Amino acid sequence: MPVYVRSLETAVPPTVLVQPEARDVFASQPGLTRLGSRLVRTCFDSAAIDTRFTAVAELTLDSKVENPAFFDPHTGQVLSPSTKVRNEIFAVEATKLFIEAAKAAIGKCPDIDLLDITHVITVSCTGFFNPGPDYKVVRALGLSPAVQRYHLGFMGCYAAFPALRAARQFCQADPSAVVLVICAELCSLHVRTSNDPDTIMGSAIFADGAAAAVVTSREPEGPDPAIRLDHFETVLTPVGEEAMAWNIGDEGFEMVLGTYVPHIIEEHITGALEPLLARAPAFAGRPYQDITHWAIHPGGRSILDKVESKLGLREEQMLPAREVLRHFGNMSSATVLFVLKHILEQTPVEREEPICSMAFGPGLTVETGLFTRISPSL
Repeated sequence: MPVYVRSLETAVPPTVLVQPEARDVFASQPGLTRLGSRLVRTCFDSAAIDTRFTAVAELTLDSKVENPAFFDPHTGQVLSPSTKVRNEIFAVEATKLFIEAAKAAIGKCPDIDLLDITHVITVSCTGFFNPGPDYKVVRALGLSPAVQRYHLGFMGCYAAFPALRAARQFCQADPSAVVLVICAELCSLHVRTSNDPDTIMGSAIFADGAAAAVVTSREPEGPDPAIRLDHFETVLTPVGEEAMAWNIGDEGFEMVLGTYVPHIIEEHITGALEPLLARAPAFAGRPYQDITHWAIHPGGRSILDKVESKLGLREEQMLPAREVLRHFGNMSSATVLFVLKHILEQTPVEREEPICSMAFGPGLTVETGLFTRISPSL
């Protein structure tokens, strides 16, 4: 039974971080060594990011907050609030993004009523609270109190794939199912100043955003394109467990993003694709070069460079990932959905065009999906 992403919408908080301004702030922090300051400038300048968005309104040079917890604009100092302070902001601000993205996605499906939604799957790795975002979405949108709710927490940048895979399975088990999937991440809550290269890299690329999808086996209607979810696979690379990690500290969550991660991905990317292409019924036996669109999670510029080079992809095939990175940064689990939305909005060439999507996360985990872009108007 075919299952479709009928709509895919995104949301970001209102505060914009301009990369050169953020670079200058982080490079001038007290306690940085000369090498640390140089690393900050190098990481920020080479990130291929122009702007990012943050739910922490005080993280700007013109902040008017009287008692700042994250950034003091008078001294220019980045502060270190406790994990409790950061998580309290997550509970408020992430809820707004979950609800905003969900409303937008449902609004794009005029044939689906709020009471048609049978399942809600929420995803986040940047905070915790309970009753959680799944509960908040049901209450805020007025969904049926009998909706089945699931929350995938602390999985990292690849978590949109388990969420979409579960949604597909729900719809295959019950043809009447309508599943709302929402990823929302506030990565900027956990930025900090440090001489550590991994921490500096996190400060240079991570950002906030949300994306929501309506998944159902109902045939797409109207002129808007949709995505058919054809097949998913998961691969754990034999190395890299220590190279990418996400730990809880006393002053926020601590990202480990080793500089060797792009090399691990380069070495194992073709092997990660093999089970996907071998087992996907609609694509079995065909080479990956036949795939039109590539929705790669932009974990960083060097990761995209390695994927493009290793797979021999064309510049235009990498454009959706690079554009999302440039304008939004790395929003963890939500980011690959931003890339898929970018592909949906491209001018269609054929009625059905294959999409290969990939995301990378702690483990080192490689999640892959083979999808089809459906253009009903052709």
